[in-house]
Amino acid sequence: MSEKPGRIFNIEKIYVKDLSLEIPGAPMVFLEEEAPGVDMQLRLEDHCISEGMYEVVLIITITARIKDKTMFLVEARQAGIFQIRNLDESEMGPVLGIACPNVIFPYIRETISDVVTRAGFPPVILSQVNFEALYNQSKQQIDANATVTENIKNKH
Repeated sequence: MSEKPGRIFNIEKIYVKDLSLEIPGAPMVFLEEEAPGVDMQLRLEDHCISEGMYEVVLIITITARIKDKTMFLVEARQAGIFQIRNLDESEMGPVLGIACPNVIFPYIRETISDVVTRAGFPPVILSQVNFEALYNQSKQQIDANATVTENIKNKH
């Protein structure tokens, strides 16, 4: 009787893959007294880079605006290389979509706060993100789209 080897989840490396900052209205934006509205967009990418090794990239774009003027725009891509072995196929989605981003998030949060501060603005402190809820929402959307596609195929 063969025993299934133990599960492995190791963080091999966390790094900034890409970072950009734009201040299109400088220096005049620094004279604004009104507080900007801040919008955050979040995306997640993952791919297998070799057997048992995965890169997960958390991409956050922050745009600060006053009325129709952009004060600053920051896009950060914080990545991690993870060794993940001996997991069932059904377990990989939650690990890549929930566990890995939870590891990466504190790093990207610090990166964004630091770059915004160094640009001369008050720090942007990102609120914690519920990656489990985002993963479940994404999975439900994919399942709903698959059902619609299947229904269309059955009609033809």
